[in-house]
Amino acid sequence: MLTIRSATRADAPRVVQIYVDSWNDGFGDLMASIEVSDARIARWADTLADGNWWVAEVDDTIAGFVGIGPSRDPIDPGLGELDTIAVDPAYWRQGVGKALMQKALEALATTYPEAIVWTLANYPQGQTFYSSTGWILDGASRDNGRQVSYRRRF
Repeated sequence: MLTIRSATRADAPRVVQIYVDSWNDGFGDLMASIEVSDARIARWADTLADGNWWVAEVDDTIAGFVGIGPSRDPIDPGLGELDTIAVDPAYWRQGVGKALMQKALEALATTYPEAIVWTLANYPQGQTFYSSTGWILDGASRDNGRQVSYRRRF
């Protein structure tokens, strides 16, 4: 059974493990590998405590997480941002990502008329997922073209 609930500081160790595993498995050679560390867990505990973060649980195990907020690039308090969405690779293609995206979209729509998400330019898995959930490539890029943005109107 899949449920979604608000994330808490106590979820940080599992969130970091999911973040690291999904990063390393998903990006492969596109990005340098990352590792779990006490510092990363502490940063995520603070981030999760700020609110607007949710975890998806499958049979009481955290399988993924998502967070939203105001846009950081461009800095625009009237534009929402899908900050991070990550799913444990063991739960890929089981509906966890779509459920988390639905929660994020509902939350974004209550505050913002439009939202942005950034992803790697050469990352078809991410781009396909964003397109399938209603995001539209907007033509913007950053990091010398390595990242592209998608937008979604509400």
